[in-house]
Amino acid sequence: MKPLYIIFVTTLTLLGAVSCKTKKYTNYQIEGKKIEVASKYTSNETIESYISPYRAHINTDLDSVISFTNETLDKTKGEWQSNIGNFMADACMEFATPVFKKQQNKQIDIVLLNSGGIRSIIPKGNITKRNAFEVMPFENSLIVVALKGEEIIAMANHIIKEKKPHPLNGLKIFLDKENTITKVLFNDKAIENKTIYYVATSDYLANGGDNMSFFLKNEGTFDLNYKIRNVLIDYFYRYKTIEASTVQRIIKE
Repeated sequence: MKPLYIIFVTTLTLLGAVSCKTKKYTNYQIEGKKIEVASKYTSNETIESYISPYRAHINTDLDSVISFTNETLDKTKGEWQSNIGNFMADACMEFATPVFKKQQNKQIDIVLLNSGGIRSIIPKGNITKRNAFEVMPFENSLIVVALKGEEIIAMANHIIKEKKPHPLNGLKIFLDKENTITKVLFNDKAIENKTIYYVATSDYLANGGDNMSFFLKNEGTFDLNYKIRNVLIDYFYRYKTIEASTVQRIIKE
């Protein structure tokens, strides 16, 4: 195992002060040193005794059972979609829609997340809050992005080009044997180029992350102030048994 290091940086400042004038501080030298974290450094009993009750409380909360699944939810299961991806997209659609409706009196049409943002499986059996933190360890929140139909087509092309099972809800993408898109449907109707569609996604993707630049060509964004992790936790509390949908979102004809 490689040793861990703590980096200490010392900054020296030069004070230039003139009577009746604002003080200005300027960095003129930065020094740093590397201290190896090795076995000779032991835990501090005073600090440990102080934080121990808090750690125990947090662990008890994280390990409390709040739901159950009969199958392991895993993003590697499936070519164009995965059971955990379907679950997450569907959960976001169900729980974010009323929030968006209350905020803007509008309906979420589509949900798109990224497969790379799913950081763990949800193992078969009991589900805890810790599982939600493992799946979504980052502080990503849901953003609704208003996109014209032509950007929805760009989204579909990106999904197929990437060949990753991105979590998707609200859109059906049809492919031929060569994996060329033949049609893209919303509510079983063809996408209209100038129609506005409201797409729920993460704040990371809404800013063009993961090469999803089509989100930047938007007609407006709306911050739901709702973390994706919290969506999962809320879903687990509501449904005591989790079953991922098998409804196809990308369909090979």
